[in-house]
Amino acid sequence: MQKRSYITIILGVILVILCFAFMFRSAILSPSGIIGLALIYTGWKRDRKAMVILGHACVVVGAYLITWGLYLLPVSTPSLLGIIGKPLFWGLFCLFGGICAIFHGFCSCVRNFSCGKTSG
Repeated sequence: MQKRSYITIILGVILVILCFAFMFRSAILSPSGIIGLALIYTGWKRDRKAMVILGHACVVVGAYLITWGLYLLPVSTPSLLGIIGKPLFWGLFCLFGGICAIFHGFCSCVRNFSCGKTSG
């Protein structure tokens, strides 16, 4: 039986809940739902290929969202909801999350929970 990554699954569930909260409270469509569902899948399956593909997709989407967010920056409001609901925030989130997913797709510490163990 293969171990599940419950931290990744919980993070995915939190992102899906955030997506629904943004949709119902302020009519903002954020990419957190898609990213959350992908995290739930990779946490359940523990597949290295899925993690690396998710990471690359997040980097591409993050670059697009950062460019779009920079375009919208002059008309943004400096409130908490105005910052979290804009594409620049989610672009940075996607870009750094994608880099993290690519890195951890090749790292055994996240996939096998062996980070704290020494090999000696």
